[in-house]
Amino acid sequence: MAQIAFLGTGLLGSAFAEAAAKRGDVVTAWNRSANKVEALAAFGVKAAATPADAVRDATRVHLVLKDDAVVEEVIAAARPGLADGAVVIDHSTTLPALTVQRAARLHDAGVKYLHCPVFMAPAAARNAQGTMLVSGPGALYDIVKDELAKMTRRVKYLGERQDLAAANKLLGNALIIGLVAVMADVLTLAQASDIGSMDAIALLKLLDLNGMVDGRGTNMAKGNFTPSFELAMARKDVALMLELAGNRPLAALPGVQARMDALIAKGHGADDVCMLGIDTVRRD
Repeated sequence: MAQIAFLGTGLLGSAFAEAAAKRGDVVTAWNRSANKVEALAAFGVKAAATPADAVRDATRVHLVLKDDAVVEEVIAAARPGLADGAVVIDHSTTLPALTVQRAARLHDAGVKYLHCPVFMAPAAARNAQGTMLVSGPGALYDIVKDELAKMTRRVKYLGERQDLAAANKLLGNALIIGLVAVMADVLTLAQASDIGSMDAIALLKLLDLNGMVDGRGTNMAKGNFTPSFELAMARKDVALMLELAGNRPLAALPGVQARMDALIAKGHGADDVCMLGIDTVRRD
């Protein structure tokens, strides 16, 4: 049985705290809006008035906060109560450069800090599903890895480079947000075509997204633009989509069209549609 603290009990933080209490940990939590902590009393989570009160005697302190500024503010407020040897585990999505600075500053001050952002919704956090990324000192990760494994289906340790978890979290979120935007446009096109929304989603389930990442994603990353779907032909299809949508708002396709037009103007129309990623190809 561990004594731990959660600072930040929004949707994800409260789910983590609930799950930890159900596993038998002694959990104390703090949140700026006290009612969000009080709602966890039914699971045995104790409410604290301040971050310093929450972390007192805790062996692990989990941060689930909005952004870098809030992380800095809450860590500063918690420091007076932080026990010697306590590990601060930061699940917040943050800017890589600021994460590096924060980790170095805390290390110099003797604070044990790991950045551990996650890919999981609240329901997944309650059921120990999803993925957790970790970067920071390997020796520190070894201390907490078994406990982290109880929180999620998959823990991926990326190494000692302090910004890797933060950067990889943004890569993953870019894909998630991009897919959401494209799916919104698909549903807009379905509406314009008098096709039911669920029928459109059923169509998307027929597509092999992992195969596309493995095929076109790999080609893009390697700079292989041998055409199998020419950029000019893809641009023609986007034009048809925009015409079909009419004056309905679109989330992603207008930006795709603009990028295609710029590349075609540079003479890339006969190359593969993967040419959209030409500027990411490393030039050593």
